[in-house]
Amino acid sequence: MRIERKEERILITVSYKSLEIRGIPLEYGYLFRDRFLEFFHGLCERFFVERLNLLNLRQKRQKEIDAGATPRFCPETKTIRESGWIVEPIPNDLLDRRVEITGPPDRKMIINALNSGANCFMADFEDSMSPTWNNVLSGHDNLYDAVRRNIDFTSPEGKRYTLNEKTAVLICRPRGLHLEESHSTFGGEPVPAAFFDFALYFYHNAASLLRSGTSPYFYLPKLQSHEEARLWAAIFSYAEDYFYLPRGMIKATVLIETIHAAFEMHEILWELRYHAAGLNCGRWDYIFSFIKTFRNRGPAFVLPDRGEITMDKGFLRAYSELLIQTCHRRGALALGGMAAQIPIKNDPKANEEALAKVRADKEREARAGHDGTWVAHPGLVTLAREVFDEYMHGPNQLHIFRGDIAVTEKDLLAVPKGLETIEGLRKNIAVSLRYLTAWLQGNGCVPVSNLMEDAATVEISRAQIWQWIRNHAILQNERGDKIPLTKKMFLHILRDIYSKLFLENKSQSYRNALETAKTLFESMCTSKEFDEFFTLRAYRYLD
Repeated sequence: MRIERKEERILITVSYKSLEIRGIPLEYGYLFRDRFLEFFHGLCERFFVERLNLLNLRQKRQKEIDAGATPRFCPETKTIRESGWIVEPIPNDLLDRRVEITGPPDRKMIINALNSGANCFMADFEDSMSPTWNNVLSGHDNLYDAVRRNIDFTSPEGKRYTLNEKTAVLICRPRGLHLEESHSTFGGEPVPAAFFDFALYFYHNAASLLRSGTSPYFYLPKLQSHEEARLWAAIFSYAEDYFYLPRGMIKATVLIETIHAAFEMHEILWELRYHAAGLNCGRWDYIFSFIKTFRNRGPAFVLPDRGEITMDKGFLRAYSELLIQTCHRRGALALGGMAAQIPIKNDPKANEEALAKVRADKEREARAGHDGTWVAHPGLVTLAREVFDEYMHGPNQLHIFRGDIAVTEKDLLAVPKGLETIEGLRKNIAVSLRYLTAWLQGNGCVPVSNLMEDAATVEISRAQIWQWIRNHAILQNERGDKIPLTKKMFLHILRDIYSKLFLENKSQSYRNALETAKTLFESMCTSKEFDEFFTLRAYRYLD
């Protein structure tokens, strides 16, 4: 162990064989004791290279798409799709998931979410958390306390927050396989952030969760193949074996938020059959994945304004219906997407309109056969519950098999119709600059224009602008004029919005972050080569 002092904080560095974790504030040192390091080292030793191989497989598949291939149902796994297997039984406390709330592992957020009346709370280390080193470690510290019901919070105004007797079921979402945690290395290379988050949450909380009558539950983001699901299944089995737990004590819900995963839902559930609890429709990331995957395939794959790409159209409708059909055939739960709206306290009319949109979206999900849905704010839990209570009379809808649909490969690639507009361009720029500025300052869950935004909004916004510029999209203005989008035009609008945001806040730290956000966003929208994820470039700007 090494000890150093930085800005009045004592930092420690710990190591075990080829594993090293640096810059740990002393108050979080308990998370990194010797037995944990042994567990984490073993996990990295077994799976570090396999994860790199799978990332290389992603690149190979993208090159095939660029060359003209299209995703398809894999002939080699046809028997998995056509045979009659089901996943292992779902634990009792996960059978009813009609309302789930999500958010970062912030201390106050955790308490409010667990007390919200939702069935489940997903503590998110990925899209809604800015992964500063302090956010990551404090997040795990907060969950450590929450699992043991030792968590409380007192606001600057003196209001105290504690847990109710009955709380939501806790689910943890680690970061995606593509991300790295630079504060920890294995063999001199940064460890996968997914491994880091999983290891900390599982190691420290599995026993306490089991004693309290639940189990370690996870959401798995950004999977692109059943081979990646196989990796996670192996990681889960390693962790269970390490603690002599029966196979399947860990349960996972996979977010289907990439176009490739949509073609492999049966196979993903098969690989995770001992650990699978369900699949979830990650709509914003799914749209981003669609643009990213077909970015080099020309105008045929250009999408309209993101606001016009709704779940009842084109590839989104096809994939959500296929997800329900697949899950229920395999005995797994099918979770719907996010309601990003937040209550609008000072405008009753606007609030009523927003709630009407939420209700219509949740009615669509419940009537289609989903077993539950997501909300981003405690104020929407009651509304979402009312809708699902009306249409879902049991704990779930596993009995609805959707034999009325037959989704084809063509359906999963159907581009929805709609307009590309100047207003859509401006919205993409404005929300991205606001979000990125907050993210760079350590906040990854940001209210913008009465919506709770996370990293997925930036991903789809900057991907759409990149696609429009590359394909010389014709944008329509409010008068109906059609204007070709050029790089010069984009930069002019970007500077205009940046200038207005600059004047809104005189804080130097805000303006510094805004300047960095503008530079990042401009580069990602205009670069010759497409950035796979904005986070891969932006991580270097975080402490």
